[in-house]
Amino acid sequence: MDSSQFRQAAHSAIDEIAQYYDTIAERPVLPNVAPGYLRPLLPDGPPEEGEEWTEIQADIDRVIMPGITHWQSPKYMAFYPCNSSFPAMLGDMYSGAFNAAAFNWICSPAVTELETVVMDWIAKLVGLPDCYLSKGEGGGIIQGTASEVVVTAIVAARERIIRRRLADMPEGEEKLDRMAEMRGKLVALGSEHAHSATQKGAIIAGTRFRTVPAPEETGFRVTGAALRKTIEELRVKGLEPFYFTATLGSTAHCAVDDLEGIAEVAKENPDVWIHVDAAYAGSALVCPEYQHFCKPMEHYDSFNFNLHKWLLVNFDCSAFFIKRRRDLIDTYSIAPSFLRNEFTDKGLVTDYRDWQIPLGRRFRSLKVWFVLRSYGVNGLRAFIRNHVSLGEYFEGLIRSRPDLFTVVTKAAFALTTFHVNPRPGSPVSTSANAPNPAHEAYLNDFTNSAEAEYRASANEITKHVYETINAQREFFLTSAVTGGIYIIRVVSATPNAEEKYLKQLFELLVKTAEEGLAVPSADIPTRK
Repeated sequence: MDSSQFRQAAHSAIDEIAQYYDTIAERPVLPNVAPGYLRPLLPDGPPEEGEEWTEIQADIDRVIMPGITHWQSPKYMAFYPCNSSFPAMLGDMYSGAFNAAAFNWICSPAVTELETVVMDWIAKLVGLPDCYLSKGEGGGIIQGTASEVVVTAIVAARERIIRRRLADMPEGEEKLDRMAEMRGKLVALGSEHAHSATQKGAIIAGTRFRTVPAPEETGFRVTGAALRKTIEELRVKGLEPFYFTATLGSTAHCAVDDLEGIAEVAKENPDVWIHVDAAYAGSALVCPEYQHFCKPMEHYDSFNFNLHKWLLVNFDCSAFFIKRRRDLIDTYSIAPSFLRNEFTDKGLVTDYRDWQIPLGRRFRSLKVWFVLRSYGVNGLRAFIRNHVSLGEYFEGLIRSRPDLFTVVTKAAFALTTFHVNPRPGSPVSTSANAPNPAHEAYLNDFTNSAEAEYRASANEITKHVYETINAQREFFLTSAVTGGIYIIRVVSATPNAEEKYLKQLFELLVKTAEEGLAVPSADIPTRK
């Protein structure tokens, strides 16, 4: 493909992409294919001779589109969004054209320097303390995902505590043995509702992992007292907590941990690295009304959120801010001769390879730059606030039918969670240690197992409603089980989200719940 053919193919591809976005709301969100659908549609190997672009492009519709889940659809309300925008797509195009590995400054100075500038813009935009800016000891770096960031932070935290504890020991075999012994006692911590990335990161780092309780009574959030207690209990056992993931927007409910209380624990335990995972909800910090969450972060070690979730930058683009970049550099900096250059040797430049696990890196700051300039601060704030309002609208719809639904966690960062009430319908919060007609409807008697019976019934019908709606493929939702409660999660935060789609979903929920409740419990089908 020469430049003339590329120009023609690119025009054709862009026209097709634009048409896809113009019609995305009309497509079923979920694909209607079975596992293994793709292989029979393709030959056993690549063609011996190259094919024309028109033949290749035609297979997008024939082969690829049937297996696509349409994440940008306004009817996609599952997990969290993974938003795209046309300015970000253009950034990806330019990045692909320049195609620099960019592991150090000399590889392409613009790649490094734009990232430093843009990450400072982002830090100021979301209200982070000045300690996270590049003008001081900190700074920001773009990573692929929040999961990569957590692994990077855990390994750096592990090495930092070992460096501090064994700083006076001379290098040698005895020190290596002590380091290995220490690693075996280190414990990484995360909320019981934190993303699984913390547990996976602990496995990769070769350390232990423990959860910190975040019960329903605290709003599914970790308190400072709970973290302190967990640390103390582990130390009594001879273990050494060295890292904790604080959550700003938990996976299931978008709960926010007790950031101020945790800051006090951080002051008491300077060797425990506190990382804030705000993968989804962190984008809301562009709005001043949410920036009070940032004040305690001056006492933490690192912060992260995914611009590719809610801030219109295409996947992948995860903003990682560090208070002391030296903590990363001391862990990850290795300088073989082939990477040496006069600018690095003189300390005149930033080499982001020393802040991360991989060597090479993409020109991701370009798409961030394009989005920030295209939307502006006010445009991004309006985008976030619209989704927050949509979440509150949907919560109001759910609350309008208390006979059918119970809100488990109210709208937070556009996410609402709820469950379906079983026959005859009563709040899940009803205590089991007091007489209640709804409880007795299950047992014809007052017993202490009535609450469990109620929850089992609620879980059964909620799961049925959830699976029935997803099976129709018009909308895509996700569920979770927290505190023994099966919940449905609805988050409408795609670029084309509107009230009318939430109203359609609500009407479908009502219809499905009413039909499910009309069927005897034993006859409700179970999907496996």
